[in-house]
Amino acid sequence: MIRRLATAALSLTALLALTACGADSSADAAGKGGQVTLTIGDQAKTLQTIVAASDALNGAKYKVKWAEFEGAAPLYQAVQAGAADTGYSADLPALQALSGGVKVKNVAALKNDGTHVGIVVRKDSGIDSVKDLKGQKVVVSSAKGSVSEYLLANVLKQNGLGYDDVQVQYLLPTDAQAAFASGKIKAWATFGVYQAVGLEQGGKLLVDGGDGRVSGIGFINASETALADSSKKDALADFLRRLGTALQWTSTHRDAYAEAIEQRNGADASVAKTLASAAYSEVLPVTPEVNRTVQGVADLMNGIGVLDPNVDVAESADTSLLK
Repeated sequence: MIRRLATAALSLTALLALTACGADSSADAAGKGGQVTLTIGDQAKTLQTIVAASDALNGAKYKVKWAEFEGAAPLYQAVQAGAADTGYSADLPALQALSGGVKVKNVAALKNDGTHVGIVVRKDSGIDSVKDLKGQKVVVSSAKGSVSEYLLANVLKQNGLGYDDVQVQYLLPTDAQAAFASGKIKAWATFGVYQAVGLEQGGKLLVDGGDGRVSGIGFINASETALADSSKKDALADFLRRLGTALQWTSTHRDAYAEAIEQRNGADASVAKTLASAAYSEVLPVTPEVNRTVQGVADLMNGIGVLDPNVDVAESADTSLLK
């Protein structure tokens, strides 16, 4: 899917997001006074909120512009089109982008406990276990190759079911949220703020990604074009260090972080607290252990035909920015 999208013009969602956030899609890396500008790809204002709340960019000698999206697929479209310097996603969306030919390298890893991904079902759905999903339609957000899809595939396998035992439909999170709230869909594999809101809107959690059901690994990746620009590469290395400091701040200031999510994302207090507790906790180098873990994700999804062609995870890393 990414391969097809990457060769087309940016979708309306991507264009609106870029326009709203003032992202600079030009080839010129310099802002006013010759200052380097990084255009950082984000989803649901996650990184923006962390960085702003922690004041992580104070004193930075470069400019940061944000390219904002509601899912990984349009974000990686923008990276492929040169409208963003970096991508940010869980492991499988990054793999899907790489499989589809998006020219990025994984430059840093992120880690959490996996509970930010879940399958939410309506309380009146009659679905009380993973085995009850057999024969059901399951909506996956946001597109083929999302971390939500990996959770679905993995728990079906763990419960003796095949991927063809369910009917998968792909919807962007905002569309799925509206359909779920109105009762039009029973089961929704989703993530982050959308998972939290789904639970607030009459849903119950069937299963989440904790206890190894997802890897809990995410990636910051950078376009090969940005990495070839020494000024941008230096700025990105500094940004990653600052992001690491910001994530440490969120771990020790959960209430302040939750308040920032409320203010910047429009989430209510209970949803904000849930999101704050499930956040990535640190920025890590892309180690051989990280690559081995994510290769297992790639191999499972390749085996069911979702990730085709498969990806050599280790070959997709640039370890020079974090030591």
